[in-house]
Amino acid sequence: MSFTTDRHVEAERDTGDELPSSRWSDVYLSAATRGFSAAGDFMAATALVLAVQASGAGRWALPALLLAESLPLVVLAPVTGRLADRIDSRRLLVAAALAQAVVCAALAGVTEPVLMVLLAGLLGCGLAVTQPTLSALTPEMVRPADLPRASAVNQTAATFGLLAGPALAGVLVGAFGVRPPLLLDAASFLLLAVGGALIRTRRRGQPRPTALGEREAQRTATRRSGMPGAGHSASPRWRLRADRLLAVITAAVALVIAAIGAVNVVEVVLVRDTLAASPAMFGLVVSGWPIGMLTGSWLAARLARRWTGPVALARAGLVALGGCGLALLTAAVVPAAEWIFPVWVIGGIGNGGVNVFFNLLVVRRVPSEARGSAFAAVGAAGQFAGMIGYLIGGGLLAVTSPRGAAGLCGAAGLFILPVALLVLRRVAEPRLAGGAAE
Repeated sequence: MSFTTDRHVEAERDTGDELPSSRWSDVYLSAATRGFSAAGDFMAATALVLAVQASGAGRWALPALLLAESLPLVVLAPVTGRLADRIDSRRLLVAAALAQAVVCAALAGVTEPVLMVLLAGLLGCGLAVTQPTLSALTPEMVRPADLPRASAVNQTAATFGLLAGPALAGVLVGAFGVRPPLLLDAASFLLLAVGGALIRTRRRGQPRPTALGEREAQRTATRRSGMPGAGHSASPRWRLRADRLLAVITAAVALVIAAIGAVNVVEVVLVRDTLAASPAMFGLVVSGWPIGMLTGSWLAARLARRWTGPVALARAGLVALGGCGLALLTAAVVPAAEWIFPVWVIGGIGNGGVNVFFNLLVVRRVPSEARGSAFAAVGAAGQFAGMIGYLIGGGLLAVTSPRGAAGLCGAAGLFILPVALLVLRRVAEPRLAGGAAE
């Protein structure tokens, strides 16, 4: 598949199909703003959880808050994906970030749980816009050979945000209350707006082909993607289910995300109660997964230079998923809490690898004009799987021990690997036989 960018997407590239050199300044600017924004998001999320828990609201409040933060990314994915493909990326990023800054500043001034849930839902709506926009913008900044490194840079920034946000929120809430973390999150959205305005690379939106030009546009898209039926991807009507290979990997990733989400619920009971660990040890254990993600993303970026074909990337992503499942299963049998830290590092390495391989696979399978819709769709699948995982984790704790719950989730994660590899082989065989090999 070609990595060229359509002339409607980036006006500065009308004279050539490929960038003469990667715009690393844009990559680092995008990664920095994304990292600060992620830290602010996790600060705000942690502060809101603590505020709702301390408010004395009913049992509905905390689940409602968590759903309000995540549900917009699932429900609005078809809409926000099309927005990312049709509207100028700079305008979209700046407008969404400014709106989120206003909402977050308003959150800092409310104490009523109902208002907190409603405003958290509005923040989730903004995130549903900015996530696919940024994800689709990154491949336009770099040459194809540099895309694995650019993906690792962005993954590193997001992981640092994941590490710093909750820890900083805990310190600030304990010392000053809920308002400072929320105001810092508002400031991070202002930084995102500034970053969005300064990024030179832009996706300007793909106009819908006219009746006379639609057939030729579809032929062009098919040549560029190497996929049967890919002509429809040149318009906003791209559908995940039309690409069987990408649909298989998305399903496998979603199932493992559900298993990880379930173990996230089980983790605190397993570490604190079953293994009798201190709060400090629990904090160390929790940090193991994102630390592993940092290593895994850069390792995957190096390996991806060798595995450029979509089938090879898909297999690598599935093997990385197997590492996540193995970590979950091993956590069920460790004798002490300190052993979970290296196990979680291994799981995080697999998670970081999956993120890089999966992002590269989306870029290689989807024409640039539809990548906003693609990233919104696969992101929605992951968000929905995570929410289901939370419910599964709570249900497992009601019927089995924390070790048993973790073991079941790990076994399910490992079982997905051979099944997905078998399905992938069947999906890839016609393509290999037809000459569209890796």
